[in-house]
Amino acid sequence: MTETEPLREAMIEAAERQLATSADHEIATRAVCEAVGVSQPVLYRLFGDKRGLLDAVADHGYERYAALKAAQEQTHDPVADLHAGWDGHMAFARQNPALYQLMFTPRPWSRSTARDRVMDLLVAALTRCAAAGALRVEPQTAAQLILAANVGTALDHIARPALFDDPALSHRMRDAVFSHVLTETTAHDDADPLHATALRLHAQLELTGTEALEPAETALLRRWLERITQPATTLEDLPS
Repeated sequence: MTETEPLREAMIEAAERQLATSADHEIATRAVCEAVGVSQPVLYRLFGDKRGLLDAVADHGYERYAALKAAQEQTHDPVADLHAGWDGHMAFARQNPALYQLMFTPRPWSRSTARDRVMDLLVAALTRCAAAGALRVEPQTAAQLILAANVGTALDHIARPALFDDPALSHRMRDAVFSHVLTETTAHDDADPLHATALRLHAQLELTGTEALEPAETALLRRWLERITQPATTLEDLPS
């Protein structure tokens, strides 16, 4: 830990407290500095500017989010874990509305990595589903669909609770998206069995790797599997 790290953490926590209690979910840098007993030049030295401080608060929020995810029990059923993950995401949004909006609402010039890192956690969970044969599409595509639906539902509930007050809405959205990306692990009548097998093998390779192949051979196998699981490229898609 660097010499300035405790001060930096104190300022992030002060900014988050102010964010949570502010009627407009904004912060004042002067008030943050006063809360920890430093001058504003200290804030500029540690964070660059107000945007840098907000990015730091958003990334700190990710650390809390990731800690909750790590504490969530991982069962033998990755699909059940995925359902629990959706509900955990919604609970985090309800408990931390101002912080959640900071993490997930696009901000011009933001350098926060919070949303990207949440996406990585979701891709990892979906890779487990793919390895179990429970995913219709490759994990990255599934993650994009699920995160967009999860975040959109949460942000709408925070911003317009009177309009999005149906307690069943979250699960209706979840079930609609999951039905598009998930399949029953016991199904054997897949319309494209080669695609399904390649998807599962690719996920297993990502999870466990293999010592049976040289690194170059593994990379080639991974590329072949990606070619099979990605949508077919037509002549119109190729650069002219």
